Amino acid sequence: LPGVPVPMHHLQSTVPERPRRDATRRAVLAALAACFTMPAFAATGLELSPPDALAQVKSGKLILVDVRTPGEWKQTGVAQGAVMLDMQHPNGAPGFMDDLLKLTKGDRNAPVALICRTGNRSGQVQRYLQAQGFTQIYNIAEGMAGSAAGPGWLRRGLPLQ
Repeated sequence: LPGVPVPMHHLQSTVPERPRRDATRRAVLAALAACFTMPAFAATGLELSPPDALAQVKSGKLILVDVRTPGEWKQTGVAQGAVMLDMQHPNGAPGFMDDLLKLTKGDRNAPVALICRTGNRSGQVQRYLQAQGFTQIYNIAEGMAGSAAGPGWLRRGLPLQ
């Protein structure tokens, strides 16, 4: 009724909680996504330079995995000794991990280096694999094309397959 005061507890109970929760959830997810896409964040963990990775692959001490897409492999070529394993696996992250376990013969302690275009995606995959119990996952932070970490595999003139 107009002009009749309404107790405050009646007003509060009519405010839906869901939009507020959804907004909070979106803000948290956006913050997490920002952390995973920041180049500085990708630099957490073990890293190798392209020349060091190449030397270890040649000596049989390391498995090198190129996590880029087939289109990228065709565009730039693939680092010598690298196994092509698209991080956008048809069976998702578990499928990627299963294929990697086949490469390492089930050994989560096997040394594996990951390379992508600029080191960001390989850093994301590195963190995922570490969370799955892999202990020696290296990121080639320079990537194929170079980044703030250095000139990259291609500009260094390192061999391709």
